[in-house]
Amino acid sequence: MSEEQAWVVQALAGDRGAFGRLVEAYQVPVYNLAHRMLGNALEAEDAAQEAFLRAYAKLHTYRPERKFSTWVLSITSHYCIDRLRRRRFTWLSLEAPLPPGSLQSDHGLPEEAALRSEAREEVHCLLDGLEPAYRAPIVLRYWHDLSYEEIAATLGITLAAVKTRLHRARLKLAQQAAERQKARQIPEVSLGGVPRSKVSGSEFGVQSAAHNSERQTLTPGFGTV
Repeated sequence: MSEEQAWVVQALAGDRGAFGRLVEAYQVPVYNLAHRMLGNALEAEDAAQEAFLRAYAKLHTYRPERKFSTWVLSITSHYCIDRLRRRRFTWLSLEAPLPPGSLQSDHGLPEEAALRSEAREEVHCLLDGLEPAYRAPIVLRYWHDLSYEEIAATLGITLAAVKTRLHRARLKLAQQAAERQKARQIPEVSLGGVPRSKVSGSEFGVQSAAHNSERQTLTPGFGTV
């Protein structure tokens, strides 16, 4: 029995501290998923808290043969999708983080930071234009680096549906990017030798994201977190 499985068993026996250790182990990916889905730090904190509360209430339904991370991300994604559907769409915060590796640090020349900030805004606006059903697999694939099989398990859909939604989401992103570029009619320029940053839906078809390194401390009341 793994340490994680031992925590689950202990939590099922009433050990809240054991569930607190599960929260500590997965609070970062849960918060990051909620943040990317909802686009707001405060809402993401609330969603993460709710996801762990639901996980605790449904812990008796967890199957040990399934990865706990996949199970808790499934609860989180479904809650966020329901929340998005209730309030329709939200404007993603321009401060929300991008997938690591998609942009370098903003440290450096001022013009480089300006270009990266512009690219960040562009990605957020593109994602905001996606319906929740298409946004979720994109976020899980490119911000959490989940496989198609893991996305299917997380969202409770078939592997074929995952591939279809990702394909359609990429097409929508590319279309939106083309429309935004056409509307701006801004020529390609260079600033200080740095090419103007381009952001298009096509980058989601080739970019592989590493694990997000954001850190957010949650305190859902399960032991010391």
